[in-house]
Amino acid sequence: MRANYKMQRLFVPDDLGPGLEFDAGRQQSHYLAHVLRLGEGAAVLLFNGRDGEWSASIADRSKKSVRLRVLELQRPQPPLPDLVYCFAPLKQGRLDYLVQKAVEMGAGIIQPVITQHTQVTKPGIDRLRANVVEAAEQCGILAVPEVREAEKLERLLSNWDKERRLIFCDEDASTNNPLPALQAVREKKLALLVGPEGGFSDDERKMLRALPYVTAIPLGPRILRADTAAVAALAAIQATIGDW
Repeated sequence: MRANYKMQRLFVPDDLGPGLEFDAGRQQSHYLAHVLRLGEGAAVLLFNGRDGEWSASIADRSKKSVRLRVLELQRPQPPLPDLVYCFAPLKQGRLDYLVQKAVEMGAGIIQPVITQHTQVTKPGIDRLRANVVEAAEQCGILAVPEVREAEKLERLLSNWDKERRLIFCDEDASTNNPLPALQAVREKKLALLVGPEGGFSDDERKMLRALPYVTAIPLGPRILRADTAAVAALAAIQATIGDW
């Protein structure tokens, strides 16, 4: 069932069930009362990533707080997509875009990866999580992806689940077409690895190509920026072996 885009959707940390009441957070209260100017009885949709999506109403409103009353279940909770998105963090504005698009495109786990040419080695995890929630609110997503702490590429690979196929964007591939390589993948558990602006180093590329659970794919005849490459790769994966 698709989301109802005519109603305001809010992510809340609270448990959801019929008749439950709780106060919205400070920022959400300000948004509901002073930006949207919703009064008592106004309808909203709530989700928490666990209990599905529920209709709710504003039970009480003051200058500083809004109290919400949960009404009826609208959509059941779906499972988290089984697609791990691994990426080298970028500078802030484009990093926000990259994470939001990964959520929209069906990533279930957001995994920052530190490579030799990574520009930002300590991404703000709280900001990444905020971007994940914002994308879920805007796009009707109920299964909110997990955001993990950044890991160095070598450590990530040393602990890798060998049953999960890791697809990495290889700008040095000998062909321009990613479809044959993707169509040859037989595993159901998938992950994507996108490198930094400077690309993977020669040593990193050799290391990745030597691993039996890794598939290298090209992304066409043009050089793509890292955030563009992420969207292109996710679209190719979802259309060929994903949930499209």
